[in-house]
Amino acid sequence: MADSRRARLGVNRLRAVAVACLLVVPLGVGACSSAASNDAGADRDCITEFDANTDYFPNKSTITDASGLSIEYHKSYQVMTVKEPMAGAAPVSYVLVRCGAPAPRLDGALADAPQVQVPIRTMYSGSTTHLPAMAALGAADTVTGVSSADYVSTPEIRSRIDAGQVKQYADAGVPNVERVIAARPDVLVSDGYEDASLAKLRQAGVTVLSDADWLENGPLGRAEWIKFFAALTGREKKAADVFDEVKRDYNAVATKVANAPKTDVLLGGIENGAWTMAAGGSYFGRIIRDAHGEYPWAGDQSTGSARLSIESVIDRSRNADAWILSDMTVNSLAELYQQDERYRVFAQPAKQAWNSTKAVSETGGNDYFERGVLRPDLVLGDVAAVLHPELFPDHDFAFYRQLPAQ
Repeated sequence: MADSRRARLGVNRLRAVAVACLLVVPLGVGACSSAASNDAGADRDCITEFDANTDYFPNKSTITDASGLSIEYHKSYQVMTVKEPMAGAAPVSYVLVRCGAPAPRLDGALADAPQVQVPIRTMYSGSTTHLPAMAALGAADTVTGVSSADYVSTPEIRSRIDAGQVKQYADAGVPNVERVIAARPDVLVSDGYEDASLAKLRQAGVTVLSDADWLENGPLGRAEWIKFFAALTGREKKAADVFDEVKRDYNAVATKVANAPKTDVLLGGIENGAWTMAAGGSYFGRIIRDAHGEYPWAGDQSTGSARLSIESVIDRSRNADAWILSDMTVNSLAELYQQDERYRVFAQPAKQAWNSTKAVSETGGNDYFERGVLRPDLVLGDVAAVLHPELFPDHDFAFYRQLPAQ
């Protein structure tokens, strides 16, 4: 269809509408939003008789654990700020206007901020990590596009893909500009990386929002970004309920293992000639800490991955009690040894070697990288059960499986 004359004319028409809207009002607000938005979800509850003295956000999100997200409420609009949309980038704010309310005329830093009518009707998702949050909010039907359909695990979105209600809009991870413009989603939420295609979409009038949950180092901080999607969908109360339950369950696991002896654990594996493992200040380093595990490099409070000499890891961790691989695509010890014979030195930790490959779909999607972001309580529960099996004798693993010999 993209090559047909009709499609080309349609794309050109949409571009013209978007440019005209940009010259009149901020895109996403008022009449131009109706001209440049999909009709899906048109039955949303919008304001019919606007009253400037009414607070149209009776349920408000409070951010407690996420360091990179803030939300300010005004009577008919919210200002949602992503403090670091990409690593090292300056903050960006979005003005979320209750549908049916007039577009606010703002000045200063917000004068040129994108304005979006909420609740949104349609969303294109740049990362599978967004999808469990949308499903948990009861807003799965708002998702109409995904970057890569094969990697989706969330059942509610998977069924919509199979029914043809969700389209893949990217080619090899890069958004197809004409495809997105033709679909007219209310918003496209990016995966946290910037490329030329996103700039072209913005120029064409597509509202691109940056979700930076991946820059959060705290597991609960990352999970709290469900409130980003709640602001877009008007599901603030539901988001609070979901997050509060996740936080409660996470803390319950941490409390359960707090007085147990720490377990010496080996992390990671060999990559490009060095041993790569989570540093102590990283997301997974904090999971290990809260699961009451220890490893020689836990004191490194950097937030990324540590690259170490293989010899140093052999020297200090060959007798560890357990081994958590997490990011490696192996399903048995035989596969592991086939990758590198030096792994055989770690015979002791290999007796309890676990990898996050229990929930991998036939098309290659790994639910650990999808649902695990929203549910760090499940990740922590799995890791705690690996490190302290005596405390979790009947644990039902969500993401991890022990590596068999073959």
